[in-house]
Amino acid sequence: MFQGASSLSLDAKGRLSVPTRHRDVLSALASGQLTITKHPHGCLMVFPRPEWEKFRDRINALPMSAQWWKRIFLGNAMDVDVDGSGRVLVSPELRSAANITKDAVLLGMGNYFELWDKGTYDSQEAQAMREAMPDVFKDFSF
Repeated sequence: MFQGASSLSLDAKGRLSVPTRHRDVLSALASGQLTITKHPHGCLMVFPRPEWEKFRDRINALPMSAQWWKRIFLGNAMDVDVDGSGRVLVSPELRSAANITKDAVLLGMGNYFELWDKGTYDSQEAQAMREAMPDVFKDFSF
């Protein structure tokens, strides 16, 4: 399970350093192989390869009425490897899709990560905090 937030900076080539606390798990779980694709909320989803394959199979099984969503998730997916220095190259197309230029936030979301442009994430998180909590939290105990 991946959890927690990490503030990161992409280098001039579009690479980000995977936080050290996740590297060993990613190495053991996926031999350092990841898949990155678009998320409908404007960020990127970063999957260890075995988790991507499960997600990909679920998306592939969707009916024809979801064809555009298949294109968004599958058609934009890029396979990447964590290099010897613990970095991952995020393609220019995916960086552009999520408006990530330099400063980013990597969020552990259980079996995958979300990669956000820092300014976009901060803004959307602040907006969510100003709104009422969704009804699914009505009976949730903190």
